Amino acid sequence: MKKILAIIIMCAVLLVVPTQKSHAVVWVVVKAAVKKVIKAIDLQIQRQQNKVIWLQNAQKTLENTLSKLKLDEISEWTEKQKEQYRKYYEELAKVKAIISYYQRIRDITRKQVRLVDEYNRSWQLIRQDEHFTAGEINYMATVYSGILNESLKNIDQISRIIKSFTTTMSDAKRLELINDAADRIDGNYDDLILFNRQNVLLSLQRAKTAIEVETVKKLYGLP
Repeated sequence: MKKILAIIIMCAVLLVVPTQKSHAVVWVVVKAAVKKVIKAIDLQIQRQQNKVIWLQNAQKTLENTLSKLKLDEISEWTEKQKEQYRKYYEELAKVKAIISYYQRIRDITRKQVRLVDEYNRSWQLIRQDEHFTAGEINYMATVYSGILNESLKNIDQISRIIKSFTTTMSDAKRLELINDAADRIDGNYDDLILFNRQNVLLSLQRAKTAIEVETVKKLYGLP
């Protein structure tokens, strides 16, 4: 995770000056970083699912034993045994909750990948659009840089959430961080989509002939 944070810092430096080269590097690096997070989360989910299977098997074994011995009817049924039985259920519930957290985090991170893909697609098309001046394209690059810089904070947030599973962070705090990351990535993605639509609309408005309009539509894949 430290390597991912180092990548975030490098991306931030590259985005200070929004050049064509820096944007290309950022797209590749950010997408790779987010995919690493997804891979790590998928691995954690698999480990937790394996733990669930183990606990479920242990639970069945214990239940079968209790059923055969009818320990609830035997005076020797001690508080210690009851505590052990209760802890199986608590541990099982805890692991299942962690899986749910990881799956939510994975969904959030995958939306981050969608954002980076959408940014890259739009950036490539805008630079081909002859209806924009060099100054306007530089301005768009600055806006894109701002959106990407904000979205990069999601990776840091997700990193803290993942680490929280090995700390004493409360479920309430963990859920707060997850919801915050989800809200931020949704906001970043919506901002990007809205900005792209505004740029396409501006290009269409500047098209002087029907042929130019069709050219713009074809460029952006519009019907």
